[in-house]
Amino acid sequence: MLKLYEHPLSAYAMKVKIALNEKGIDYETAIPDGMAMGKAGGEFVDANPRAEVPTLVDGDFFVFDSTVILEYIEDKWPRPTLLPKLPAERARVRMIEDVMDTQYEQNNWGTFEVLRYQRASGELADKLRAYGKANIEQLQGWLDRQLGNRPWFNGDSFGWGDLCVIPYVNRSAGYGYLPPKGSTLFAWRERVNQRDSVAKVKAQMQATLDKMPDLGQMLKSGQVVRQYRDHRLEWMIAAGGISVVLEGMQKGTIRFSRNPK
Repeated sequence: MLKLYEHPLSAYAMKVKIALNEKGIDYETAIPDGMAMGKAGGEFVDANPRAEVPTLVDGDFFVFDSTVILEYIEDKWPRPTLLPKLPAERARVRMIEDVMDTQYEQNNWGTFEVLRYQRASGELADKLRAYGKANIEQLQGWLDRQLGNRPWFNGDSFGWGDLCVIPYVNRSAGYGYLPPKGSTLFAWRERVNQRDSVAKVKAQMQATLDKMPDLGQMLKSGQVVRQYRDHRLEWMIAAGGISVVLEGMQKGTIRFSRNPK
């Protein structure tokens, strides 16, 4: 059976789980030991030198990076297909995925850093949250235009474009940042969350949030070391949180990407 190293709050992992669910492929999941402290090891790190989720183990073959995993799944189990038929349409949904992964995600992540990990307070917290909210609203407007009059981001049927968007939009909804009522994107979200493949993953995310401990206290006590990599680091600096980064480096509560061994 396939094994997927993941975390229920990772949108990158969520899109992989939705793809596997859509194709009816059996898999088991595992949260890597020591990941919260950046000290994961064993098979997980052997499978993924970046020590990040998601990572897929298929027998003796390892695949990491959510996009590469989706491509592997599509290549090995082509039915039902998740990609549109036309090359231009395939490129379109892949570009949407790239925007979600590299421009949208960090806004959810940064908001979580402020709300749950309490990285900032007072005026700075308000500033960081406002920055994330404004970006999310702008990107949701862009998504609404990308959807246009299509029933799905993929076109006539649910697929790659949809499963790459819904995890991020659902995370934003948890902060109260919903698409405007009456918008195409709002109606799409309501519709896509009714799919079994999506509803299952969304329920896992919510269950994890509901039983989440006091993350701010865990951070202060040194039980968590958060990864600040590429676009996430850029977000925090651009939002005006350079002091958050410097304090985290001083206290050892942030880390950066690790090199392969």
